[in-house]
Amino acid sequence: MAVLSYESEFTSTIPPARLFKAFVLDADNLFPKLAPNAVKSVEIIEGDGGSGTIKKITFGEGSHFNYSKQKIEVVDKDNFVYAYSLIEGDALTDKLEKISYENKFVAADGGSIIKSVSKYHTKTDDHDITEDKIKAGKEKAAHLFKVVEKYLQENPDVHN
Repeated sequence: MAVLSYESEFTSTIPPARLFKAFVLDADNLFPKLAPNAVKSVEIIEGDGGSGTIKKITFGEGSHFNYSKQKIEVVDKDNFVYAYSLIEGDALTDKLEKISYENKFVAADGGSIIKSVSKYHTKTDDHDITEDKIKAGKEKAAHLFKVVEKYLQENPDVHN
C-alpha cells in the first residue's frame, strides 16, 4: 500500500471566515443550488455535521461518478481548517482505499489562500493513480470553488 500526496493552492478575493462559512459550513445547501450538474444532493447519514459525521454526496448528470460517502475528520471554525476522507463511492475505483483531504483557509491581501492537501491511500503498490488524474480531479474542485466564490462576490451580504 502506498500514499500519494498532492498539494495545491487557490487564491480568492473573499476573506477566509466568509469563504469557510460558504464553502464548508453551508456547502451541503450551496453546492446543489449553485452547481446542480456537479452535485445533485448532500445527505447526512450519521452525525451532526461535525467531526465523525458521514455524508452521502449524489453527483449530478455532469459528473463521471454516481456518489461518494465522506467522513468528516476536522471542522475547525476558529482556524478555518476542514478535513475529510472519501471512504466509499465509485470515485475510489478498485485501486484506492480512501482519499483524505485537508483544506486550510488563510488570510492573504484582503482575501484568502486555500491550501489543500490530498492523500491517496492505495490498496496495493500496483495502481494507476497518476499526477494527471489527480490534477483532473483538482480542476473539477477548482471549478466548484470558483462558482461559490462568484456567488459570494455577487451577493456581498451572504455569509458575513
